Amino acid sequence: MSSSGTPKLGLSRRMVLKLSGVAAMCSGLVPGLAPGPALAGGTGPLHGLSVFGELKHAKDFSGFSYANAGAPKGGALKFRPPSWNYNQNPQTFNTLNTLILKGDAPPRMEMCFDSLMVRAYDEPDAVYGLVAETVEVSEDGNYYTFNLRNEARFHDGSKLTAEDVAFSMLLLKEKAHPFIRQILAELRDAVVLNETRVVLVFTGKQTRQAPLLAVVLPILSKRYYTAYDFQQTTLTAPLSSGPYKVSDHAVGRYIEYARVKDYWAKDLPVMAGHNNFDTIRLDFFREYQVAFEAFKKGAVTFHEEFSSKIWATDYDFPALSDGKVLRKEFPDDRPAGAQGWFFNSRREKFRDPRVRQAISLAFDFEWANKSLFFDMYERTQSFFQNSDMAAKGSPSAPELSLLEPHRADLPEEVFGEVKLQPVTDGSGFDRKLLAKALDLLTEAGFERFGSKLVDASGAPLTIEFLNNSPGFERIVLPYIKNLERLGISASFRLVDPTQYQARLNDFDFDVCSRRFALSATLGDDIKQLWGSEAAAVPGSNNLAGIADPVVDELIAKILAAETREDMTIAARALDRVLRAGHYWVPQWTKSVHTVALWDIFGYPDKQASYDVFPVESTWWSDAEKAKKLGMAG
Repeated sequence: MSSSGTPKLGLSRRMVLKLSGVAAMCSGLVPGLAPGPALAGGTGPLHGLSVFGELKHAKDFSGFSYANAGAPKGGALKFRPPSWNYNQNPQTFNTLNTLILKGDAPPRMEMCFDSLMVRAYDEPDAVYGLVAETVEVSEDGNYYTFNLRNEARFHDGSKLTAEDVAFSMLLLKEKAHPFIRQILAELRDAVVLNETRVVLVFTGKQTRQAPLLAVVLPILSKRYYTAYDFQQTTLTAPLSSGPYKVSDHAVGRYIEYARVKDYWAKDLPVMAGHNNFDTIRLDFFREYQVAFEAFKKGAVTFHEEFSSKIWATDYDFPALSDGKVLRKEFPDDRPAGAQGWFFNSRREKFRDPRVRQAISLAFDFEWANKSLFFDMYERTQSFFQNSDMAAKGSPSAPELSLLEPHRADLPEEVFGEVKLQPVTDGSGFDRKLLAKALDLLTEAGFERFGSKLVDASGAPLTIEFLNNSPGFERIVLPYIKNLERLGISASFRLVDPTQYQARLNDFDFDVCSRRFALSATLGDDIKQLWGSEAAAVPGSNNLAGIADPVVDELIAKILAAETREDMTIAARALDRVLRAGHYWVPQWTKSVHTVALWDIFGYPDKQASYDVFPVESTWWSDAEKAKKLGMAG
């Protein structure tokens, strides 16, 4: 068997020797996996891995630059998380199983689990050992041998072993959420060599980043998940090994994570200055205004504000005037990613890009920014906004070399000056753009029949904007009025959080609003966003249903890039193709986190450059400040 004992996968004695002696074979790393300072002139074992370039931190490093190793422990953080993964839902929860598609799990369940390695958020793509003290990589890049720390433990005191690692990888590959299965698609096997030594075997078709994504996946207890069905939703907290564990909770209302004070890894360099709060509490609110009122009263102590209207007009309550609450802006240096209304191109009415482009032209961003957003935003243009991967101007020669072989299958605009979203006259209904939109719709076969726009069969063109936030209604309704001027029957549909996620999982929508953040080094997750295979997989992030062989080939070029420069060039080419496809109505972006917080916190002088604002992991409770305000912290 592959996940326990002596390897028996029909392997020959020669293969077993090859697996157990990977270190001796590591005369070179996977192409593009830099050895880092600790390996100058050596072959292994490695304390970290990086897709491009050398590691920033040497083997004897004491901690990451964005964490304060001397941060005090204690107190509480009460917040609404600005990001979430897998099946997590920020508005409600009905399961504690966050690793499958089924159900709605609370955000931050991942804090309960350890992984082989952890991300360094002061580098674009590096990982360093957590459960794995070191890793050895075969010369062909297909065998990753991990040497585990003897002290690794689950919360019940049982030892975390190679058996658990191998079991976890194979279970996740077969039965986990589609995002996880995508990461592990090219994992061929996981082989236990002894209690503290395990090999992940890849097919040879894996992307350069795939192993680095695999090593940050959660490690599960084999004993626990042999007794309990992994694929079932459950409100029983799973046995895990991470820095936090589930504590008090009420379904759909709140959950508290308690810091594990005897956490086995608390003194490791990768954990220095991390996991400082004794309690991290998440409250769930269906209504945004209710959540804001809870913050004003101190029931929530940290609040990232995403409403420009509220940020501009509603921060006038007593606690702010008295200096108990602070408003701050923290720079956001990450790629902004893609935020917009995504068309479901699986539906016949949205298959023609001219229809999608016409609908996009009816959105007056300049009016919305002035009238609704208090001029806080700039228009999103690119799928790689705020990064070097965003296409600009005309294609460079290296970009053209990737695009020219597909000229017959691409619109001519891909090969010219990249198209920016049109700047409207700010009136709310720019007549010139609406006229252009009507021309495009006419070219696509629609015509006016009375007040309605109908297709060749006489069916009216209708659009339903699906959303789970009432705050979007004031933005969508003016947009709908412009669409009605074109003869399009449009509506805003507000549904509860569970139904919203279920409909997105099943691609049961016309248009939905979403933001996707991307990392500085693109990995397999972009297949989930734009790949043809993901377009047919329920629960994938390919909401637009993009199924284009050219897009697939450019994704493959990105993932096979030998250098960061090659990756960037391929990403720019892909950006041109995606933008020319008009799969979305780009929305808006800003380059700062707008944050309000009760003045009871401390935080590092330097923020992580490549993370989604890790408040829960690197901030801490300031006991003196909390005492001054009469708050427990």
